[in-house]
Amino acid sequence: MSKLSFMEKLLDGVEVKWLPLGDVTQYEQPTKYLVTSTNYSDEFDTPVLTAGKTFILGYTDEVSGIYKASEKPVIIFDDFTTANKWVDFDFKAKSSAMKMISSGDEDRFLIKYIYYWLNTLPSELVDGDHKRQWIGNFSKKQIPIPCPENPEKSLEIQAEIVRILDTFTELTAELTARKKQYNYYRDALLGFADQSDVRWVALGEIGEFIRGRRFTKADYVEDGIDCIHYGDIYTQYGTTAKNVKTQVRSDMNGTLRYAKHGDVVITDVGETVEDVGKPVAWLGGDEVAIHDHCYAFRHSMNPTFVSYCMQTTSFIAEKAKYVARTKVNTLLMNGFAKIRIPVPPPEEQARIVAILDKFEALTHTLSEGLPREIELRQKQYEYYRDLLLSFPKPAPDVAAVA
Repeated sequence: MSKLSFMEKLLDGVEVKWLPLGDVTQYEQPTKYLVTSTNYSDEFDTPVLTAGKTFILGYTDEVSGIYKASEKPVIIFDDFTTANKWVDFDFKAKSSAMKMISSGDEDRFLIKYIYYWLNTLPSELVDGDHKRQWIGNFSKKQIPIPCPENPEKSLEIQAEIVRILDTFTELTAELTARKKQYNYYRDALLGFADQSDVRWVALGEIGEFIRGRRFTKADYVEDGIDCIHYGDIYTQYGTTAKNVKTQVRSDMNGTLRYAKHGDVVITDVGETVEDVGKPVAWLGGDEVAIHDHCYAFRHSMNPTFVSYCMQTTSFIAEKAKYVARTKVNTLLMNGFAKIRIPVPPPEEQARIVAILDKFEALTHTLSEGLPREIELRQKQYEYYRDLLLSFPKPAPDVAAVA
Protein backbone atom coordinates (compact mmCIF):
# COMPACT_ATOMS: atom_id res chain seq x y z
CA MET A 1 0.00 0.00 0.00
CA SER A 2 1.43 3.39 -0.94
CA LYS A 3 2.23 6.01 1.63
CA LEU A 4 -0.47 8.34 0.30
CA SER A 5 -3.26 5.75 0.26
CA PHE A 6 -2.28 4.42 3.70
CA MET A 7 -2.31 7.88 5.24
CA GLU A 8 -5.51 8.82 3.46
CA LYS A 9 -7.21 5.76 4.89
CA LEU A 10 -5.84 6.40 8.36
CA LEU A 11 -6.78 10.09 8.42
CA ASP A 12 -10.10 9.56 6.65
CA GLY A 13 -10.13 13.09 5.30
CA VAL A 14 -9.49 14.91 8.59
CA GLU A 15 -7.27 17.96 8.79
CA VAL A 16 -3.87 17.83 10.50
CA LYS A 17 -2.76 20.89 12.42
CA TRP A 18 0.75 21.65 13.64
CA LEU A 19 0.81 22.86 17.22
CA PRO A 20 3.70 23.97 19.44
CA LEU A 21 5.00 21.03 21.46
CA GLY A 22 4.80 23.20 24.56
CA ASP A 23 1.03 23.60 24.00
CA VAL A 24 0.32 19.86 23.89
CA THR A 25 2.60 18.86 26.78
CA GLN A 26 3.41 19.91 30.28
CA TYR A 27 6.68 19.36 32.10
CA GLU A 28 7.73 18.86 35.67
CA GLN A 29 11.12 19.15 37.30
CA PRO A 30 12.06 15.91 39.12
CA THR A 31 12.91 17.79 42.33
CA LYS A 32 10.34 15.91 44.43
CA TYR A 33 11.54 12.56 43.10
CA LEU A 34 15.32 12.85 43.42
CA VAL A 35 17.11 10.01 45.17
CA THR A 36 19.04 11.07 48.28
CA SER A 37 21.37 8.07 48.58
CA THR A 38 23.42 6.20 46.01
CA ASN A 39 23.39 3.05 48.12
CA TYR A 40 21.94 1.04 45.24
CA SER A 41 21.24 -2.68 45.37
CA ASP A 42 19.39 -5.15 43.16
CA GLU A 43 17.65 -6.30 46.34
CA PHE A 44 15.76 -3.00 46.49
CA ASP A 45 12.54 -2.32 44.61
CA THR A 46 12.58 1.17 43.11
CA PRO A 47 14.71 1.94 40.03
CA VAL A 48 16.70 5.17 39.85
CA LEU A 49 16.61 6.59 36.34
CA THR A 50 18.59 8.82 34.03
CA ALA A 51 17.51 9.78 30.51
CA GLY A 52 20.92 8.79 29.12
CA LYS A 53 22.30 5.50 27.82
CA THR A 54 22.51 3.80 31.21
CA PHE A 55 18.79 4.51 31.95
CA ILE A 56 18.52 2.46 35.17
CA LEU A 57 21.40 3.47 37.42
CA GLY A 58 20.43 1.07 40.19
CA TYR A 59 17.69 0.32 42.72
CA THR A 60 16.96 2.19 45.94
CA ASP A 61 15.10 1.30 49.14
CA GLU A 62 13.75 4.86 49.54
CA VAL A 63 9.98 4.77 49.85
CA SER A 64 9.07 8.46 49.65
CA GLY A 65 9.16 10.72 46.63
CA ILE A 66 8.45 7.96 44.11
CA TYR A 67 6.89 9.02 40.82
CA LYS A 68 3.98 6.72 39.96
CA ALA A 69 4.58 6.30 36.24
CA SER A 70 2.62 3.04 36.39
CA GLU A 71 -0.43 5.28 36.83
CA LYS A 72 0.70 8.17 34.63
CA PRO A 73 3.49 7.33 32.15
CA VAL A 74 5.96 10.07 31.25
CA ILE A 75 8.82 10.88 28.93
CA ILE A 76 12.02 11.65 30.80
CA PHE A 77 14.03 14.19 28.81
CA ASP A 78 17.69 15.11 29.40
CA ASP A 79 17.72 18.90 29.21
CA PHE A 80 21.31 19.01 27.98
CA THR A 81 21.66 16.06 25.59
CA THR A 82 17.96 15.78 24.50
CA ALA A 83 18.14 12.00 25.17
CA ASN A 84 14.74 10.71 26.20
CA LYS A 85 13.09 7.54 27.49
CA TRP A 86 9.53 6.24 27.77
CA VAL A 87 8.74 5.28 31.38
CA ASP A 88 5.60 3.45 32.50
CA PHE A 89 6.87 2.05 35.83
CA ASP A 90 7.39 3.73 39.21
CA PHE A 91 10.80 5.34 39.72
CA LYS A 92 13.01 7.91 41.38
CA ALA A 93 15.31 10.26 39.46
CA LYS A 94 19.02 10.87 39.79
CA SER A 95 19.51 14.30 38.24
CA SER A 96 17.61 17.58 38.28
CA ALA A 97 18.96 18.23 34.75
CA MET A 98 16.03 16.31 33.38
CA LYS A 99 12.41 17.11 32.67
CA MET A 100 9.43 14.81 33.04
CA ILE A 101 7.13 15.35 30.07
CA SER A 102 3.44 14.43 30.18
CA SER A 103 0.37 15.23 28.11
CA GLY A 104 -1.01 18.72 28.45
CA ASP A 105 -4.51 17.32 28.01
CA GLU A 106 -5.01 13.55 28.13
CA ASP A 107 -8.40 13.91 26.44
CA ARG A 108 -6.73 15.37 23.35
CA PHE A 109 -3.08 14.31 23.19
CA LEU A 110 -1.61 10.84 23.78
CA ILE A 111 1.75 11.10 25.50
CA LYS A 112 3.10 7.98 23.76
CA TYR A 113 2.16 9.45 20.37
CA ILE A 114 4.20 12.50 21.38
CA TYR A 115 7.07 10.24 22.46
CA TYR A 116 7.22 8.44 19.11
CA TRP A 117 7.08 11.72 17.22
CA LEU A 118 9.78 13.23 19.41
CA ASN A 119 12.17 10.50 18.28
CA THR A 120 11.73 11.38 14.61
CA LEU A 121 13.50 14.69 15.19
CA PRO A 122 17.13 14.88 14.06
CA SER A 123 19.78 15.78 16.60
CA GLU A 124 20.58 19.49 16.70
CA LEU A 125 23.23 19.34 19.40
CA VAL A 126 26.38 21.37 18.90
CA ASP A 127 29.61 20.26 20.58
CA GLY A 128 30.26 22.37 23.65
CA ASP A 129 26.67 23.62 23.87
CA HIS A 130 25.43 23.27 27.45
CA LYS A 131 22.14 25.13 27.10
CA ARG A 132 18.98 23.63 28.50
CA GLN A 133 16.96 22.44 25.54
CA TRP A 134 13.32 21.95 26.49
CA ILE A 135 12.01 25.48 27.11
CA GLY A 136 14.26 27.35 24.71
CA ASN A 137 14.12 24.89 21.83
CA PHE A 138 11.94 21.79 21.94
CA SER A 139 8.80 23.34 23.42
CA LYS A 140 8.62 25.57 20.33
CA LYS A 141 8.79 22.74 17.81
CA GLN A 142 5.62 22.03 15.85
CA ILE A 143 3.99 18.61 16.29
CA PRO A 144 1.28 17.31 13.91
CA ILE A 145 -2.07 16.66 15.61
CA PRO A 146 -4.88 15.10 13.55
CA CYS A 147 -8.18 17.07 13.74
CA PRO A 148 -7.57 18.67 17.17
CA GLU A 149 -11.09 20.16 17.05
CA ASN A 150 -12.48 16.60 17.24
CA PRO A 151 -10.72 15.07 20.28
CA GLU A 152 -12.41 11.68 20.03
CA LYS A 153 -11.39 11.18 16.39
CA SER A 154 -7.95 12.64 17.05
CA LEU A 155 -7.28 10.22 19.90
CA GLU A 156 -8.48 7.32 17.76
CA ILE A 157 -5.93 8.17 15.05
CA GLN A 158 -3.13 8.77 17.55
CA ALA A 159 -3.91 5.46 19.30
CA GLU A 160 -3.77 3.54 16.01
CA ILE A 161 -0.37 5.02 15.20
CA VAL A 162 0.87 4.09 18.67
CA ARG A 163 -0.51 0.55 18.32
CA ILE A 164 1.35 -0.03 15.07
CA LEU A 165 4.63 1.33 16.41
CA ASP A 166 4.30 -0.62 19.66
CA THR A 167 4.07 -3.78 17.57
CA PHE A 168 7.39 -3.03 15.92
CA THR A 169 9.10 -2.58 19.30
CA GLU A 170 8.03 -5.98 20.66
CA LEU A 171 11.09 -7.73 19.21
CA THR A 172 13.44 -5.66 21.34
CA ALA A 173 11.39 -6.45 24.44
CA GLU A 174 11.54 -10.17 23.66
CA LEU A 175 15.30 -10.08 23.16
CA THR A 176 15.74 -8.20 26.42
CA ALA A 177 13.69 -10.82 28.27
CA ARG A 178 15.76 -13.65 26.78
CA LYS A 179 18.97 -11.88 27.78
CA LYS A 180 17.73 -11.44 31.36
CA GLN A 181 16.89 -15.13 31.49
CA TYR A 182 20.40 -15.99 30.35
CA ASN A 183 21.93 -13.63 32.94
CA TYR A 184 19.89 -15.31 35.67
CA TYR A 185 21.19 -18.79 34.83
CA ARG A 186 24.75 -17.54 34.43
CA ASP A 187 24.68 -15.89 37.86
CA ALA A 188 23.16 -19.02 39.40
CA LEU A 189 25.80 -21.32 37.89
CA LEU A 190 28.65 -19.10 39.01
CA GLY A 191 27.25 -18.29 42.46
CA PHE A 192 28.15 -21.66 44.04
CA ALA A 193 25.80 -20.75 46.89
CA ASP A 194 25.41 -24.36 48.04
CA GLN A 195 29.02 -25.44 47.54
CA SER A 196 31.11 -24.51 50.56
CA ASP A 197 34.07 -26.46 49.20
CA VAL A 198 34.61 -24.00 46.33
CA ARG A 199 37.33 -21.46 47.10
CA TRP A 200 36.85 -17.77 46.34
CA VAL A 201 40.19 -16.14 45.50
CA ALA A 202 41.22 -12.56 44.66
CA LEU A 203 42.15 -12.00 41.01
CA GLY A 204 45.55 -10.65 42.05
CA GLU A 205 46.30 -14.00 43.72
CA ILE A 206 45.19 -15.99 40.69
CA GLY A 207 47.29 -14.21 38.07
CA GLU A 208 48.95 -10.97 36.97
CA PHE A 209 47.74 -7.94 35.02
CA ILE A 210 49.94 -6.89 32.11
CA ARG A 211 49.24 -3.41 30.77
CA GLY A 212 49.41 -2.67 27.05
CA ARG A 213 51.33 0.12 25.34
CA ARG A 214 49.99 3.17 23.51
CA PHE A 215 49.31 3.14 19.79
CA THR A 216 47.02 5.37 17.74
CA LYS A 217 44.99 5.06 14.57
CA ALA A 218 47.95 6.54 12.74
CA ASP A 219 49.80 3.31 13.55
CA TYR A 220 47.15 1.11 11.90
CA VAL A 221 48.32 -0.71 8.78
CA GLU A 222 46.97 -3.40 6.45
CA ASP A 223 49.91 -5.74 6.92
CA GLY A 224 51.28 -5.68 10.45
CA ILE A 225 50.65 -7.13 13.90
CA ASP A 226 47.17 -8.08 15.10
CA CYS A 227 46.05 -5.71 17.83
CA ILE A 228 43.15 -4.92 20.13
CA HIS A 229 42.30 -1.26 20.68
CA TYR A 230 40.36 -0.76 23.91
CA GLY A 231 37.43 0.70 21.97
CA ASP A 232 37.21 -2.43 19.81
CA ILE A 233 36.19 -4.56 22.79
CA TYR A 234 32.87 -2.70 23.04
CA THR A 235 31.89 -3.36 19.44
CA GLN A 236 33.82 -6.28 17.95
CA TYR A 237 34.07 -8.94 20.61
CA GLY A 238 31.76 -11.06 22.71
CA THR A 239 32.65 -13.33 25.59
CA THR A 240 35.55 -14.80 23.64
CA ALA A 241 37.67 -13.47 20.79
CA LYS A 242 39.41 -15.68 18.26
CA ASN A 243 40.22 -13.31 15.42
CA VAL A 244 41.05 -9.65 14.99
CA LYS A 245 40.60 -7.43 11.97
CA THR A 246 42.85 -4.56 13.06
CA GLN A 247 46.62 -4.49 12.68
CA VAL A 248 49.28 -2.10 13.92
CA ARG A 249 52.79 -1.29 12.73
CA SER A 250 55.44 -3.76 13.82
CA ASP A 251 58.04 -0.98 14.01
CA MET A 252 57.09 0.37 17.44
CA ASN A 253 60.60 0.39 18.93
CA GLY A 254 59.91 -2.79 20.84
CA THR A 255 57.33 -1.09 23.06
CA LEU A 256 54.31 -3.24 22.22
CA ARG A 257 52.78 -5.48 24.88
CA TYR A 258 50.90 -8.64 23.99
CA ALA A 259 48.09 -10.88 25.14
CA LYS A 260 48.73 -14.59 24.74
CA HIS A 261 46.33 -17.47 24.18
CA GLY A 262 44.36 -17.97 27.41
CA ASP A 263 44.71 -14.40 28.68
CA VAL A 264 41.61 -12.39 29.52
CA VAL A 265 41.84 -8.91 28.03
CA ILE A 266 40.02 -6.14 29.90
CA THR A 267 39.68 -2.39 29.45
CA ASP A 268 40.30 0.20 32.14
CA VAL A 269 38.07 2.97 30.69
CA GLY A 270 34.50 3.10 29.44
CA GLU A 271 31.31 5.11 29.06
CA THR A 272 29.51 3.04 31.70
CA VAL A 273 30.55 1.01 34.73
CA GLU A 274 29.63 -2.14 32.81
CA ASP A 275 31.97 -1.16 29.97
CA VAL A 276 34.90 -0.53 32.30
CA GLY A 277 36.72 -3.81 32.84
CA LYS A 278 34.77 -5.55 30.09
CA PRO A 279 36.42 -8.96 29.57
CA VAL A 280 37.43 -10.78 26.40
CA ALA A 281 38.96 -14.26 26.64
CA TRP A 282 41.71 -14.30 24.01
CA LEU A 283 41.62 -17.72 22.37
CA GLY A 284 43.57 -16.87 19.24
CA GLY A 285 46.58 -18.98 18.40
CA ASP A 286 49.03 -16.07 18.21
CA GLU A 287 49.93 -13.17 20.41
CA VAL A 288 47.92 -9.98 19.91
CA ALA A 289 49.15 -6.46 20.72
CA ILE A 290 47.02 -4.56 23.26
CA HIS A 291 46.51 -0.84 23.79
CA ASP A 292 47.61 0.85 27.01
CA HIS A 293 43.98 1.13 28.11
CA CYS A 294 43.87 -2.68 28.03
CA TYR A 295 45.25 -5.24 30.45
CA ALA A 296 46.04 -8.89 29.74
CA PHE A 297 45.09 -10.94 32.81
CA ARG A 298 47.49 -13.91 32.70
CA HIS A 299 46.50 -16.92 34.79
CA SER A 300 46.18 -20.71 34.73
CA MET A 301 42.39 -21.06 34.89
CA ASN A 302 39.92 -21.68 32.07
CA PRO A 303 39.93 -18.23 30.36
CA THR A 304 36.31 -18.38 29.28
CA PHE A 305 35.28 -19.32 32.81
CA VAL A 306 37.12 -16.26 34.15
CA SER A 307 35.49 -14.09 31.51
CA TYR A 308 32.03 -15.33 32.48
CA CYS A 309 32.78 -14.67 36.16
CA MET A 310 33.65 -11.07 35.31
CA GLN A 311 30.22 -10.61 33.71
CA THR A 312 28.09 -11.74 36.65
CA THR A 313 25.83 -9.26 38.40
CA SER A 314 27.69 -9.63 41.70
CA PHE A 315 31.08 -9.09 40.07
CA ILE A 316 29.92 -5.94 38.27
CA ALA A 317 28.47 -4.60 41.52
CA GLU A 318 31.79 -5.22 43.30
CA LYS A 319 33.72 -3.72 40.38
CA ALA A 320 31.66 -0.51 40.63
CA LYS A 321 33.44 0.23 43.93
CA TYR A 322 36.72 0.52 42.04
CA VAL A 323 35.66 2.78 39.17
CA ALA A 324 36.72 6.42 39.37
CA ARG A 325 33.78 8.40 37.98
CA THR A 326 35.59 11.31 36.40
CA LYS A 327 35.16 12.70 32.88
CA VAL A 328 36.02 9.19 31.68
CA ASN A 329 35.14 6.24 33.93
CA THR A 330 38.46 4.65 34.89
CA LEU A 331 39.16 1.32 36.56
CA LEU A 332 41.29 1.40 39.71
CA MET A 333 43.40 -1.69 39.11
CA ASN A 334 44.67 -2.12 42.67
CA GLY A 335 41.10 -2.44 43.88
CA PHE A 336 39.96 -4.51 40.89
CA ALA A 337 42.66 -7.07 41.63
CA LYS A 338 41.09 -7.64 45.07
CA ILE A 339 37.77 -8.87 43.67
CA ARG A 340 37.30 -12.56 44.33
CA ILE A 341 35.97 -15.16 41.93
CA PRO A 342 35.17 -18.85 42.51
CA VAL A 343 37.91 -21.38 41.74
CA PRO A 344 36.30 -24.80 41.27
CA PRO A 345 38.27 -27.76 39.86
CA PRO A 346 39.26 -27.47 36.15
CA GLU A 347 36.71 -30.07 35.08
CA GLU A 348 33.93 -28.10 36.78
CA GLN A 349 35.11 -24.92 35.09
CA ALA A 350 34.93 -26.68 31.73
CA ARG A 351 31.44 -28.07 32.47
CA ILE A 352 30.07 -24.64 33.35
CA VAL A 353 31.69 -23.05 30.31
CA ALA A 354 30.08 -25.66 28.04
CA ILE A 355 26.65 -24.83 29.50
CA LEU A 356 27.11 -21.07 29.31
CA ASP A 357 28.53 -21.26 25.80
CA LYS A 358 25.26 -22.83 24.69
CA PHE A 359 23.26 -20.06 26.37
CA GLU A 360 25.59 -17.48 24.87
CA ALA A 361 25.16 -18.96 21.40
CA LEU A 362 21.39 -18.91 21.81
CA THR A 363 21.20 -15.28 22.94
CA HIS A 364 23.78 -14.34 20.31
CA THR A 365 21.61 -15.91 17.63
CA LEU A 366 18.55 -14.08 18.91
CA SER A 367 20.10 -10.65 19.32
CA GLU A 368 23.14 -10.53 17.04
CA GLY A 369 23.49 -13.73 15.06
CA LEU A 370 20.79 -12.64 12.63
CA PRO A 371 22.01 -9.09 12.01
CA ARG A 372 20.36 -8.84 8.64
CA GLU A 373 16.92 -9.71 10.04
CA ILE A 374 17.38 -7.38 12.99
CA GLU A 375 18.56 -4.61 10.66
CA LEU A 376 15.56 -5.10 8.39
CA ARG A 377 13.16 -5.04 11.34
CA GLN A 378 14.74 -1.83 12.61
CA LYS A 379 14.53 -0.24 9.19
CA GLN A 380 10.93 -1.42 8.90
CA TYR A 381 10.11 0.17 12.25
CA GLU A 382 11.81 3.45 11.30
CA TYR A 383 10.06 3.46 7.91
CA TYR A 384 6.61 3.08 9.42
CA ARG A 385 7.40 5.49 12.26
CA ASP A 386 8.41 8.18 9.77
CA LEU A 387 5.51 7.30 7.46
CA LEU A 388 2.97 7.55 10.24
CA LEU A 389 4.39 10.72 11.75
CA SER A 390 5.55 12.69 8.70
CA PHE A 391 2.49 14.78 7.97
CA PRO A 392 2.77 17.49 5.29
CA LYS A 393 3.09 20.98 6.71
CA PRO A 394 0.77 23.66 5.35
CA ALA A 395 2.23 26.14 2.89
CA PRO A 396 3.16 29.50 4.45
CA ASP A 397 0.67 32.33 4.10
CA VAL A 398 2.23 34.42 1.30
CA ALA A 399 0.24 37.52 2.21
CA ALA A 400 1.29 37.25 5.85
CA VAL A 401 4.93 36.83 4.86
CA ALA A 402 4.71 39.88 2.58
